[in-house]
Amino acid sequence: MEINYFSHLQTGKQVQNIDRLTRVVETEKSAMSDNISGSDPSVIEIESNFDSGRISDVKAWLASQYDAAGKDVPDFEYTPRTIGRLHNLSTLSQAKTQAAGILATDFRQKAAEYRCQAARVREILENVGLPQEGLPSNVVASAQCLANVANLLNTRDTELSSFLVAMGDMSLRKSEVEEKRAKVQKESKILLDYTRKAIARMTYLKRILGQLEDDVAPCEAQMENWKTNLAIMASKERQYLQQYRNYKALLNRVGYTPEISHGVLVEMAEHRKDLEKKTKPILDTLRSYQDLPPDKALAALAIEDKKMQYAAAEKCLEDVLQSALATSE
Repeated sequence: MEINYFSHLQTGKQVQNIDRLTRVVETEKSAMSDNISGSDPSVIEIESNFDSGRISDVKAWLASQYDAAGKDVPDFEYTPRTIGRLHNLSTLSQAKTQAAGILATDFRQKAAEYRCQAARVREILENVGLPQEGLPSNVVASAQCLANVANLLNTRDTELSSFLVAMGDMSLRKSEVEEKRAKVQKESKILLDYTRKAIARMTYLKRILGQLEDDVAPCEAQMENWKTNLAIMASKERQYLQQYRNYKALLNRVGYTPEISHGVLVEMAEHRKDLEKKTKPILDTLRSYQDLPPDKALAALAIEDKKMQYAAAEKCLEDVLQSALATSE
């Protein structure tokens, strides 16, 4: 029974290897057909120089695998790429086959030891008058349960020490699992807290987004109003700039200079008022001459005298104005 199990295991592995080989061969055939159409002489020359030893190893390995599965090796062209992939696959398969053989040998050895131990225990039980056929059903069930527990704990025997060691190991693994579980629960709580915060933040952002979407229409209307006002202000700006240029040209034509400021004009007005106060008595005196006697000679002399005084006053006024302008400059 043991040999049949291991042979069945090896046959299943061989079938899997055959399926993998078939897929690899089909892939390489398609790749080879694509490469043949676009190949050049240099590539063909390089492909013809690959190792012939690998070809023989690959052929032998393929023949052994397909023969074990009862199939024929499919026809395909051996290229460096195909040989490289199949050689790597054969190396890996042989390594795994060797490892499987080692495990199978170990299992066979353990099975032989278990059979010997079973025979020894059966012999001891028969010597003491307790053959397996004569044991009660509850004893057989207990022994079977004990064997199942031993298999579950992965012990070599059913000794109490082995059970204690296995149970100690299980307790340690349980402690490690509980520590990992506590750690995972702590991380889960942290992640849950982060998730809740993220959900709250997402809800807040959705609410803000809704408010912003509701404010889009009023803001667009306000922006349109601002655009209209901006166009009006730009037109006004151009109008005011044109008026400024016109006023500047007008001032340049009338001889306005930046030195003529409001303060200078106020000072000149005050000075003019002072001059008017000074000239007022002279004008009053001149008006009094309207009552002169009808003597023509005396009247002409008085008039000439007043004219000279009036000319002197005007000259004084011009001098004062000129001095005021000079001072302002």
